[in-house]
Amino acid sequence: MKIAEIGNVIEFGNGLQGIVEKVNENSVIVNLTYMENFNSLEIEEKTVVNHKRYKILAAANNN
Repeated sequence: MKIAEIGNVIEFGNGLQGIVEKVNENSVIVNLTYMENFNSLEIEEKTVVNHKRYKILAAANNN
C-alpha cells in the first residue's frame, strides 16, 4: 500500500477527490475544495480518510 504525501490528489468514497494536507499514522486529512463541484455538494471543506480507503491520482507538484 502506497501512502499519500502532502500535496497528492487522491480519490475516495463515491468519486470524491481532494488534496492531502496532512499525513497521520493511519489516515490523511484531505481538502475537498479541489473539486470543481464542491459548492454544489454541500459537504465539509475537509475530511479524514484511512490509508486503506483511497487511491493516489496525482503526485504533489513540488516545484
